[in-house]
Amino acid sequence: MKRAGVIGWPVAHSLSPVLHGYWLKEHGIDGSYEKIPASPEDFTQVILRLRDEGYAGVNVTVPHKEAAFALADHKDDAAILAGAANLLVLGKDGIEGHNTDFYGLMESLRENIGALTGKSAILLGAGGAARGAVLALDMLGASEIHILNRDAARADALAQAMAPHMPETELLPGPLAGWNDVAFDAALVVNSTSAGMGSNPPLDLDLSLLLPDAAVCDIVYHPLETKLLKDAQARGLLAIDGLGMLMHQAVPSFEAFFGARPEVTPGLRAALVEALDAR
Repeated sequence: MKRAGVIGWPVAHSLSPVLHGYWLKEHGIDGSYEKIPASPEDFTQVILRLRDEGYAGVNVTVPHKEAAFALADHKDDAAILAGAANLLVLGKDGIEGHNTDFYGLMESLRENIGALTGKSAILLGAGGAARGAVLALDMLGASEIHILNRDAARADALAQAMAPHMPETELLPGPLAGWNDVAFDAALVVNSTSAGMGSNPPLDLDLSLLLPDAAVCDIVYHPLETKLLKDAQARGLLAIDGLGMLMHQAVPSFEAFFGARPEVTPGLRAALVEALDAR
């Protein structure tokens, strides 16, 4: 039996077992996908134990993505650009570190709005998830990305780090207070911060400044409808929740673990929404 899992601290909230379990059943694969709790102090030891026990690999969630990147013997380009790995493949030739978060966001956005060729986008936040988001927006063809963050210096640092890798996309860092100056031209807004997640207060943004056909994406999926997305829907804007990113980022992981390329379908989404509703 092929074995894999998701590792984090905490990890009890993860929907990944529901997601991979759905695909295991759909493809008739004899495999298991487990929740694996590991404290930051125990992370490396747990990964090495899993490798010795024959696990195919793990998905990595907070707070271990940077530690996973450091532990990997081989890293893909996306992981190197993000400085983080959310997928570790435990092979005979060493540990492979991959970042599929950018792929998940890119495919979710492509599914909902298509390409961004020649268009302007706004990225809210400059933290760990922002690097992958910048890469996704660049891959979709955005001509310019406004990176807005409460600490403008962090936005500037992110832009300087990513700019050499995407010469055809203009990265424009600024403070979150600069929203009013850039919102009028944006085709897409992506919130990569934790604002609005759980008990975190939401961002206070005037969405009336956006184009009537603009889209708003929140990468979190708990809650599925954040205040930002509710406000977007109330104004008739396209609202894209984080469930699409979760499903699409898992596709290459499942293929690496179990050898079959799964599909993101309405049935899968319905299963995940049901699991969220049951909480």
